[in-house]
Amino acid sequence: MGLTGTVLGAYGAHGLAASGASASLISAFNTGVQYQFYHALALLFMVLAMRVKTLKTLHVAAGFFTLGTVLFSGSIYALVLFGTKGIGFITPLGGVCFMAGWLSVLLAGRTWLRS
Repeated sequence: MGLTGTVLGAYGAHGLAASGASASLISAFNTGVQYQFYHALALLFMVLAMRVKTLKTLHVAAGFFTLGTVLFSGSIYALVLFGTKGIGFITPLGGVCFMAGWLSVLLAGRTWLRS
């Protein structure tokens, strides 16, 4: 996820402007990249945490973060790169997955502290 975020971020910074994309499309694309990076880092820290203590809620959070990235960032990438406007309803579903993932992390932390 970090690798593709880096590649897409570089394209967003250099290729999109050269292709004549509008400032609002470039901004949306960069938002997708930004959220992809946030959740790539969250996944990295969860993998490290799971090496110390395996909790089901951390696995659930990892699934939600991965699905959220595909839905949220992926739908933005599709909109900007291919003009796929009919899938705009998917972006908020990705946001809900991110929220569910963070809630799962919160529950994991509560479980961890109680044990």
